[in-house]
Amino acid sequence: MKKTIEAPVARIIPKELEIHNDLRIDNYFWLNQRDDQNVLDYLNAENEYYEKETAHTKEFEVQLFEEMKARIKEDDSSVPYKYNGYWYIVRYEKGKGYPIYTRRKETLDAEEELLFDCNKMAEGHAYFKLVGLSVSPDNTMITFGMDLTGRRQYTLQIKSLITNEVFSDAIENTTGSSTWANDNSTLFYAKKDEQTLRSNEIYKHKIGDSEKQDVLVFTEEDDTFGAAVYKTKSRKYIVIACYSTLTNEFHILNADTPDEPFNLFQRRIRGLEYSISHFGDHFYMLTNKDEAINFKLMKTSETKTEIDNWVEVIAHREEVLLEDIEIFKDYLVINERTNGLNEIRITRWDKTEDYYFPFDNETYTANTGTNVDFDTEILRFSYNSLTNPASVIDFNMRTKEREIKKEQQVIDASFDKHNYTSERIWATANDGTKIPMSIVRRKDTKLNGNAPLLQYAYGSYGSTIDPYFSTIRLSLLDRGFIYVIAHVRGSEYLGRDWYENGKLLKKKNTFTDFIDCSKHLIENNYTSAAHLYAMGGSAGGLLMGVILNEAPQLYNGIISQVPFVDVISTMLDDTIPLTTGEYDEWGNPNDKDYYEYIKSYSPYDNVKAQDYPHLLVTAGLNDSQVQYWEPAKWVAKLRTLKKNNNKLFFSTNMDAGHGGASGRFESLKEDAQEYAFLLDLEGILV
Repeated sequence: MKKTIEAPVARIIPKELEIHNDLRIDNYFWLNQRDDQNVLDYLNAENEYYEKETAHTKEFEVQLFEEMKARIKEDDSSVPYKYNGYWYIVRYEKGKGYPIYTRRKETLDAEEELLFDCNKMAEGHAYFKLVGLSVSPDNTMITFGMDLTGRRQYTLQIKSLITNEVFSDAIENTTGSSTWANDNSTLFYAKKDEQTLRSNEIYKHKIGDSEKQDVLVFTEEDDTFGAAVYKTKSRKYIVIACYSTLTNEFHILNADTPDEPFNLFQRRIRGLEYSISHFGDHFYMLTNKDEAINFKLMKTSETKTEIDNWVEVIAHREEVLLEDIEIFKDYLVINERTNGLNEIRITRWDKTEDYYFPFDNETYTANTGTNVDFDTEILRFSYNSLTNPASVIDFNMRTKEREIKKEQQVIDASFDKHNYTSERIWATANDGTKIPMSIVRRKDTKLNGNAPLLQYAYGSYGSTIDPYFSTIRLSLLDRGFIYVIAHVRGSEYLGRDWYENGKLLKKKNTFTDFIDCSKHLIENNYTSAAHLYAMGGSAGGLLMGVILNEAPQLYNGIISQVPFVDVISTMLDDTIPLTTGEYDEWGNPNDKDYYEYIKSYSPYDNVKAQDYPHLLVTAGLNDSQVQYWEPAKWVAKLRTLKKNNNKLFFSTNMDAGHGGASGRFESLKEDAQEYAFLLDLEGILV
């Protein structure tokens, strides 16, 4: 008989929280003290409980990990791309978990130059992340950002590509990226607020100077905005981008004159969204100006950038979302989305051609890739689907010839993509709206209501989860699982309206859409409540928290990754990273109407005495996006109120942040843990 292991019980220390004449009692508010030993003891106790309760699956987890790892080509490399006379390549070596960055001068037969070996750089660190590689215009220096905690506070450094010396001028607490002026001695970079981690200051740095000598060139005073800096593809302008959920503003500077002041492109107007790209003597703007909810393309002279001078290039269309553009010397490439599907439109500047690249199914993802070369007729894009591994394709926009530069290899002799099938189906929401779902399964998995099914969604910020191929997912599909992506409102899958109807005071549509998709899957014999599982992370973890409270009877198990579940308290605390910038997404609960609406769905505030499905919750101690204490408090409250004996596990990575473990293979261990949780519930441990 299995020995009973007692779950950790967090201390109850009531904290009164009152606003709008409404009193909330938070019994676990004390858990937000990251450095308090009592807090660390509780998190470690939860980790120990999880490890003991899942001891019987540990051998299976190792099997899953090795299985996932074995499908990945270990000695792999990226498709080379050429920039400013050099071919750049990222490669991996067998048995090593981090990338190696290299380049070759002019031809791929030239001697390899090692830029960074992240395997050596990561030695001795529990977490390691390298970002923001930026090569100087004369190709002699490179900047990079390093994070050793997972909190996304990067140290910016500069390396000589002549001597391989790393310069002493390290800059702390940056976004990790930087932008070179054309003089090869001036850098622009963004720093973060120490407490909120909001990117709010742009500095100018001269090579060889100390950080104390750096010049502050811009400060974003509005705490609902962030700021970033980059260079246009034409390499003519350095751009400061000020951004919030609903509004943009840009400042520009000729990259040849870095000591001149930046000029305002177009002042911010609340609700005006636009992005800028430079070509010739014009700027091109994707914008929602004049209620163009799905965006339109406009242009203006580089000397007259105010909104009154903007001229329409591509009109707004109700049925087509303009997502992005790529500018080349002779071609304009437009990423569009129609009826949820990616489309790539190619048009010549001289208007002699205008056509779409042909795609032929409903469960694919296609996006333009690394296109840093301006003077070329080759467009690089990626393509994959739920059943087809990813490909990198070079397409000649003039001859329309295509060349597959690389197809993702699945290192598994038993893998045959023809063994799998995908489809797109539509559920009907409670308000009559049709909600699309992308589905993949093995062809021999029967649709008789008995198949286990994992339903996934995100559903916030207009971020769309397109149907994509996953070698990891094969470990579920080959054991009889069906996998579903629910394209709920809150994403932009069906256009900007799809997003607008899943945010602020319409946020509940995201949750009810997911539940209605679950009901549709059950009613149409894809699965049953005894075999239905749900998974989501971050804002998708919030979604998991809501469905857990509102429709627990529909699910056998749920995985909630780094979940945003204490919405009221977080959105009332403007010292927490991201909070002030999120008001246009969730609403500001300092406003009573938003307070009451958010409180009505906030998972932590709505835990109740009822039966709950099996639940696995994950967190990262150093998470800067969703603080670890949100899931910690949520789990503590669930332990006291849930009425049944279903599993409730809470696993905190004590060395990582929002993205989980670093390294190519370490993250697979987290995937293996989650899959083992699901498969164990199905009694499948082989």
